[in-house]
Amino acid sequence: MRKLKFHEQKLLKKTNFLEYKRDKGHREAAVTQRFSLIDRDDYKKYNGICQMVQKQVNIIKQMDPRDPFRIEMTDMLLDMLYDMGVISTKKSLLKCEQLSVSSFCRRRLGTVMVSLKMSEHLKEAVTYIQQGHVRVGPEVVTDPAFLVTRNMEDFITWVDSSKIKKQVMEYNDALDDYDAI
Repeated sequence: MRKLKFHEQKLLKKTNFLEYKRDKGHREAAVTQRFSLIDRDDYKKYNGICQMVQKQVNIIKQMDPRDPFRIEMTDMLLDMLYDMGVISTKKSLLKCEQLSVSSFCRRRLGTVMVSLKMSEHLKEAVTYIQQGHVRVGPEVVTDPAFLVTRNMEDFITWVDSSKIKKQVMEYNDALDDYDAI
């Protein structure tokens, strides 16, 4: 029998073989790491929402396609998920069936800040949020798990007293003499 290498030994220490099948290929760990989820419960909550939406889609699909109630419920579900930003189009229920935890994680404030080029890295964005440098509309947000809808995306800015805002304005030569005081 060959001797295990150091990294193989570390991997074996981290793997719980009794729970391995329930981990579903370590998807939770991958999403948690990729989107810098601080609280493990966030993944479970998002997963629960995805399962509820998929159950609703299955119930809606069992109805008659011409039923006015089905059409109304389909439109309401698609509108709600589209406005939240977790699906890209309102055209079909197929997008709702493919809903995943990652689609909710993409709408978290830190991830949206990276996509808006307010921060270079996700960890950096999470730090800015936790330190109180970011506001959405008039409210200062300190929770990186804050979900940003499509409507709120335009109102993400730096707090007026933030040194980061001052640095950005200096870099862009947009700093007013009054703001420098």
